[in-house]
Amino acid sequence: MNKITGISHYLSEDHRRLEELLRRATIMDDRIEPDAYMAFRGGLLRHIGMEEKVLLPAAQAARGGDPLPVASKLRLDHGALAALLVLTPTVAIVAAIRSILISHHPIEEGSDGIYAQCEHLDGFDNIQILARLKSYPPVATASYVDNPTAIQSARNAIKRAGHDLQF
Repeated sequence: MNKITGISHYLSEDHRRLEELLRRATIMDDRIEPDAYMAFRGGLLRHIGMEEKVLLPAAQAARGGDPLPVASKLRLDHGALAALLVLTPTVAIVAAIRSILISHHPIEEGSDGIYAQCEHLDGFDNIQILARLKSYPPVATASYVDNPTAIQSARNAIKRAGHDLQF
């Protein structure tokens, strides 16, 4: 296992897997394929959990308690994505999710991304963190909620994250 690229590779490949699930879920222009979308939904929630519960806290610990400067932006994006995943998927909701992911993934991937930053931190145990990421459990998903509170919560989360999106 390559100590420098293990985490970056694993999490970036998970991005590709999720992108493929979302592509399969939206193969028809006018409707969402429910099984592929459910796999995407559960996978994205697991991916967010891996970053929020394992990667970002480990980076903060390696930095003596200081979070990575971009951690707050990532958390806002994660909140917006999670809020959108609460709602029954529509073409407009999926377009909003896709738009957030298009701007979010470059923050995480590549030689300057957060994954590489984490791998290079002194005191960041790449091998142990990668093992924790790989063993992160699936996330249980609840039924969709489409009440006015859930819809407004998603809109507020999108706005807080700095995205100008409508659904």
